[in-house]
Amino acid sequence: MEPTVFEKNRPADAIIDASLAETRLSCFWIEDVAERAARYPRLGGDLNADYAVVGGGYAGLWTAIKLKTEHPERRVVLLEAKRVGWAASGRNGGFCEASITHGEPNAEARWPDEVDALARLGHENLDAIERFVTEHELDVDFERTGQLSVANEPYQLDEFEGIDAADEDHVVLDADAVRARIDSPTFLGGVFSPRENANVHPAKLAAELARHAAEIGVELHEETRITRLAGRPDEAIELETAEGILVRADKVALCTNVFPSLLKRYAFHTVPVYDYVLLTEPLSDERLASIGWSGREGLADGANQFHYSRLTKDNRILWGGYDAVYFPGGRIKREYEDRPESHRKLASHFFTTFPQLAGVKFTHRWAGVIDTSTRFCAFWGQAHGGRVQYVAGFTGLGVGATHFAADVIVDRLEGRTTERTELEMVRDVPLPFPPEPLASIGINLTRWSLDQADHNNGRRNVLLKTLDAVGLGFDS
Repeated sequence: MEPTVFEKNRPADAIIDASLAETRLSCFWIEDVAERAARYPRLGGDLNADYAVVGGGYAGLWTAIKLKTEHPERRVVLLEAKRVGWAASGRNGGFCEASITHGEPNAEARWPDEVDALARLGHENLDAIERFVTEHELDVDFERTGQLSVANEPYQLDEFEGIDAADEDHVVLDADAVRARIDSPTFLGGVFSPRENANVHPAKLAAELARHAAEIGVELHEETRITRLAGRPDEAIELETAEGILVRADKVALCTNVFPSLLKRYAFHTVPVYDYVLLTEPLSDERLASIGWSGREGLADGANQFHYSRLTKDNRILWGGYDAVYFPGGRIKREYEDRPESHRKLASHFFTTFPQLAGVKFTHRWAGVIDTSTRFCAFWGQAHGGRVQYVAGFTGLGVGATHFAADVIVDRLEGRTTERTELEMVRDVPLPFPPEPLASIGINLTRWSLDQADHNNGRRNVLLKTLDAVGLGFDS
């Protein structure tokens, strides 16, 4: 197999060792807001509510805000097992993208008749997030930066063919034009999409949404883990905490991301995949000038195992992706977050991409667990005659898509038929993953095949072609 650019130009071990020597296993975003973010009380006794939202990440927070805004007179409670925004919503890369389908190719492959509508709704969704942030003066470091997608290998340039030169939303760039934006010797070309992305501080966004929710009357309870859901026709839905406290609600929204669904029918519809991240020290003006990046674009490459990168407000570089690891058994464990081989590989690829930054140190390393579904974007489910609504499966691109997901949940809880609820994307439920050990075998074989494709000019083997044919394939 042909070595990739990262293997051909691997930096010296001494550079990698020095860069990682002083890192700490801690999510920079969560650490950054730890002393400022409000805390919310543990649920202390039984209560009755009009709406109960389970999960204090973005999807749950947006849903609670929308329900309370629409019905200020009704009681809305949000129940979070740990702290608001502590999981995927607080530790992601901070890319708030327009796509609600994990990219246009995924939409084209699965819902070809809805591609235009999904793209329009995605842009409207991102615009709505920006308006909300501005109107309510949320301190979340929101920057509408656009997205730069680059090719590191010649075959990746093929993805840019067919883009209309007059398309202002997708501007094709040759190597010189790409390097004028962000200077890397590995960049062979790219596409700049000015409307596709905003950068945001993930943990600030979660904290500010929670603050706003509390201000408008949503009752938030942290350290309140729900372990059981039950309901009968014409009776309130009953939620029970680990301590045996009961919450009775007329309607319930389940926004638990990668964690086990309270609806058993969706137990196999997501699997936990770990994604790894590094963050540099703040770059000096001179170091930043050596790579340009004055537009502060979101950055990603075109490999199956792709990297993503961005600048923070204080000019650190976040560098993540490539390794997406599923651990046998599909369990979620703290120890999986510290994987030296993944963080070391990321450091090596960083200095291959930016050799002019040799000597820069990483201050933070962390990981986040992604709720992957077989269609690689969010799906919706329901139970108890529609009085319980469920969303999950964002597959690492949920910062923006959770806002759209909340709109769908609220529409469905209110019994409304809208353009959103009638989308095939919304009405369809993806195939579940198989149980163990088949899940481990299949997922890791697929991961190996994607790596082989990256070493073989993007050519997909029989397994990947078969998955493509049955609608289970993925091309980043």
